[in-house]
Amino acid sequence: MRSDKSNHAPLGLKIAAAAGLAFMHLPILLIFLYAFTTEEKTYQFPPPGLTTQWFAVAWSRPDVWAALTLSVKVAAIATAAALVLGTLCAAAVSQTRFFGRETVSLLVILPIALPGIITGIALRSAFSMADIPFSFWTIVLGHATFCIVVVYNNAVARFRRISGSLIEASMDLGADGFQTFRYVILPNIGTALLAGGMLAFALSFDEVIVTTFTAGQQSTLPIWMLEELIRPRQRPVTNVVAMIVVIGTFLPILGAYYLTRDGDQIAGAGK
Repeated sequence: MRSDKSNHAPLGLKIAAAAGLAFMHLPILLIFLYAFTTEEKTYQFPPPGLTTQWFAVAWSRPDVWAALTLSVKVAAIATAAALVLGTLCAAAVSQTRFFGRETVSLLVILPIALPGIITGIALRSAFSMADIPFSFWTIVLGHATFCIVVVYNNAVARFRRISGSLIEASMDLGADGFQTFRYVILPNIGTALLAGGMLAFALSFDEVIVTTFTAGQQSTLPIWMLEELIRPRQRPVTNVVAMIVVIGTFLPILGAYYLTRDGDQIAGAGK
């Protein structure tokens, strides 16, 4: 019989965990703090005063809205493309056997394993060789390269948990391929696809490196923030926008976590 003492972490481990969390999240809290500072040129600590005026300033700036709109559009289209292509790749790799299957799986996940600057340089060179002008669609294509990986990883893991007997039973009962996907497969992988889409959207929304090489003269919200940091005035506006980005990316990630934490409870699993 286990003692109650074994269920509690040692004090040293608790302190180490708290220190690690503080190291990761204190800088984010500073961003929130400087969004309210009255000092507009420097980041002095502690702030000389607190104000909410920068939220009104950020709200009234058209360049903020233009960058935000571009980021949302790019993330939405890149995520939609990733959901289709990532799901198809996951279905092919997990549900069929063919020569080179593991190689295909490796090639699908390779873009997210490579440094972003390598992907950016490769895409820029490819667009230049093909005489494709840098535009909204080159940003979408660049973001889709890693968004597909996120959706694929979620979908392939869920596909492999679905019992093959469910699909066989559906086909035996007269369902065609589309009906089997709609009524059997999709309900089982739906939460994984939704979680993958949320994560892909969040990654695309705050992507910087690949965007730098594929955007041309356009500015997504993260690119806009980098450009604003070098300006000596109204720096708190950048922190206001950064706070919005943190909240905007945190919510999809939180939603993805809650959608996938019970992913082992798949219909037909273990049969």
